[in-house]
Amino acid sequence: SLQGITFHVLATNEGAINQLTITPSNLEIVNSVMKHEIDGSVTGAEIADINADGSPEIYIYINSAGSGSYGSLVAYSANNKKSLSEIYMAPLAYDKVNSVGYMGHDEFTIIENSLARRFPVYNEGDPNCCPKGGIRQLQYKLIKGEASWQLRLVNSTTY
Repeated sequence: SLQGITFHVLATNEGAINQLTITPSNLEIVNSVMKHEIDGSVTGAEIADINADGSPEIYIYINSAGSGSYGSLVAYSANNKKSLSEIYMAPLAYDKVNSVGYMGHDEFTIIENSLARRFPVYNEGDPNCCPKGGIRQLQYKLIKGEASWQLRLVNSTTY
């Protein structure tokens, strides 16, 4: 719960393909249940207001099944505490710079007013067990797009 809005998150997490259910409450107009079929398991969820508009967002972190544990995100923003809109985050594969050396093992977290995504960087020839390219952290801000909320990359650091 944050700012009077509550999210109940339930995931089956029983195999490679799972069901994710998000049930909001205390929204002024629409409290519809959101259902998603997800590839992998939910590894965490956080509520935040990273755009500081007085209405919370829910961020649900997913890692795919298998040795890669590729990360993905399901997220919604409460619109003036009235209804929910899905938040879009472009797949990492669309980023020709930051996807170099990516082989999964993502971690997501909220840091102050941004969403952070961290993963090990693999050099060419590194086995899945032993990345040698360091850690890359991508930092995203929540912005209002033409038709929906979007997470926009604002910083990339490899260390």
